[in-house]
Amino acid sequence: MSTKLIDAEQFKQMLEVANQRLTDNADYVNSLNVFPVPDGDTGTNMSLSFQSGVKKVREVTTDRVDEIAQALAKGLLLGARGNSGVILSQLFRGFAKGCEGHDTLDATAFAQAFAEGVKVAYRAVMKPVEGTILTVAREAGETATLTSEATDDVIALMRAVHESADKALANTPNQLKVLKEVGVVDSGGQGLVFIYTGFLEALTGEKISSVTPDIQSLDVTELAHEENYYNTSHAVASEDIKFGYCTQMLIRLNEGPTAKEEFDYDTFSNHLNQLGDSLIVVNDDEFVKVHVHVEYPGEVLSYGQRFGALATVKVDNMREQHDTILENQGSDEKRANEPKQPYGIIAVAAGNGVQELMKSAGATTIIHGGQTMNPSTEDIVKAIEDAHAEKIIILPNNKNIFMASKQAAEVVDQPAIVIPTTSISQGLTALLGFNANLSLEENEENMTAELENVVSGQITHAIRDTEIDGLKIKKGDFMGIVDGDIVASGSDLNDLTITTIAKMIDDDKEIVTIIYGEDAAESSAHAIAEALEERYPDIETEVYMGGQPVYNYFISVE
Repeated sequence: MSTKLIDAEQFKQMLEVANQRLTDNADYVNSLNVFPVPDGDTGTNMSLSFQSGVKKVREVTTDRVDEIAQALAKGLLLGARGNSGVILSQLFRGFAKGCEGHDTLDATAFAQAFAEGVKVAYRAVMKPVEGTILTVAREAGETATLTSEATDDVIALMRAVHESADKALANTPNQLKVLKEVGVVDSGGQGLVFIYTGFLEALTGEKISSVTPDIQSLDVTELAHEENYYNTSHAVASEDIKFGYCTQMLIRLNEGPTAKEEFDYDTFSNHLNQLGDSLIVVNDDEFVKVHVHVEYPGEVLSYGQRFGALATVKVDNMREQHDTILENQGSDEKRANEPKQPYGIIAVAAGNGVQELMKSAGATTIIHGGQTMNPSTEDIVKAIEDAHAEKIIILPNNKNIFMASKQAAEVVDQPAIVIPTTSISQGLTALLGFNANLSLEENEENMTAELENVVSGQITHAIRDTEIDGLKIKKGDFMGIVDGDIVASGSDLNDLTITTIAKMIDDDKEIVTIIYGEDAAESSAHAIAEALEERYPDIETEVYMGGQPVYNYFISVE
């Protein structure tokens, strides 16, 4: 079987199959991680990053390969998570550059795309380390170039690229000592091989068997000069971490009042490289994404603001994380030998009061998160592991967390279900339907049925002027939201809250629960409850401290 051209539809199919391959094997790639203080599980990060790129591809209608590649690169850049996701985004940013001007790809253009991807990715990492995803990409790219000089068959080229990537991956323990010690290949390189496997499967229509290298049979022939770029937790003490804060930021170029300087990649990267190590800088015309380990994260953030607005910021204290890893090693091993609980109920919630309410209602594990703080699939998988239970029930309590919860439920080993709760009120109500003596399927049915008994409301503020379904909303006004729909707005918080609750009450309702957030006063919450009891004598009201951000009040009417 041979072919000389890859057209737009074939390329889309290659991306879809690669995306599925990476998603299916994300958990396996995660298992290869050996970082002492990981930015995140590599498989999950690569998978979610690539999914973001493929989602962007699905949104474009074109018969040109170069336009598809550009969409992929854009989606990957904005969706990149962790080091591996950022490097992956740069590989395909360069790949897209190599595709420019081509509506189809012949062997020469295909090889050029691989080669350009390697160039851009190496440029993004200030101090590249061999024995990583970069090595796998580079050796595969070199093979692509050589193969394109000998054949015009794109399938033969992809087969050679895949084989070369496999060999490079198997050799990574010879380049990084810690991989050999732990007995794994490089996780990022493995993720990239799964992508290339998907490419080859799409072109040939054949299922490619995955081969996990036998690490014990490999010999250490060469160690990277910077082998302690990766260290296992037992090989390094927290006081030996030179730069203690993993700092990440996404800058919207030329936006905001602090944007005073024009962005230059080399100047920008060189400055940050003087502040720390493990630097990765990627950019396009609109965004700059930065990952760096430093001792003073404020210096990085202040410098970034010179070029635009900070869209996202993340700072992790690696010394504390490392100490926690060491402290937990013994207890984790002990717990692993203990019998699992029959059920683990995982709830996503923000605010100390809300989290305590969830626990008192029966949740066994809480993930801190919610609106504007959506936990990743990785976070949910970790919570499932921490629950140490035979069967898992997940309450996302937010529509934006539902898909990540479903993905987490699919990748874990134990049976897990997701109750489609879209609010804290629904989450608390769903817990009323749980019965530890019933099967997972019966609990799913009962807990989901409970959602029909509650009307959920939230009160928050508007961040811009808008008009929705004829309702005019001014920036700064409060909004009443009922089961996902904005039903009222106004400048007086108490009046707006009472108006919203009135829209939630009918003749069948008996109880109103008000949970006040960090931006609401307890006295105001009780004043609202008193006003409701006066207006609706048959209604019982309950008031709780939630402490949640973003929302002044969570309201449930049952």
